[in-house]
Amino acid sequence: MQYQRKRRRLNADINVVPYIDVMLVLLIIFMVTAPLVVQGVKVDLPQAAAKALPEESKPPLIASVKADGSYYLTVGDSPKQALSQQELATLVAAHLQMEPEAPVMVKGDRAVPYDYILQLMVTLQEAGAGSVGLMTDPVEE
Repeated sequence: MQYQRKRRRLNADINVVPYIDVMLVLLIIFMVTAPLVVQGVKVDLPQAAAKALPEESKPPLIASVKADGSYYLTVGDSPKQALSQQELATLVAAHLQMEPEAPVMVKGDRAVPYDYILQLMVTLQEAGAGSVGLMTDPVEE
């Protein structure tokens, strides 16, 4: 009497259920943390009808002036502490040496005297910024 062996067929399917679970958890984490990540210094920008920067441009270097005349520099997740004009110029010059094509923007509170904005723009140009843009809020209708 001969015994026949039954051969089991190999199952080559990938079980994707654990991957879906991981992706859903990551999605929930990012949805919860995204509104909590706020960058920049709170200033009351003037409103104007201006075009936005193209999305394919490099992240801008943002120099801010608050209503009390204090200067700030935002580069990615940089700390939000007041800087002197010399410290600001040094940081901008160092960043522009690493990324010369980075756009430089001025974010000034609407209550800031024009003199502070002008001094900041001169400081940025002396630090090596070829062109300096001004940030505004969109006009509310």
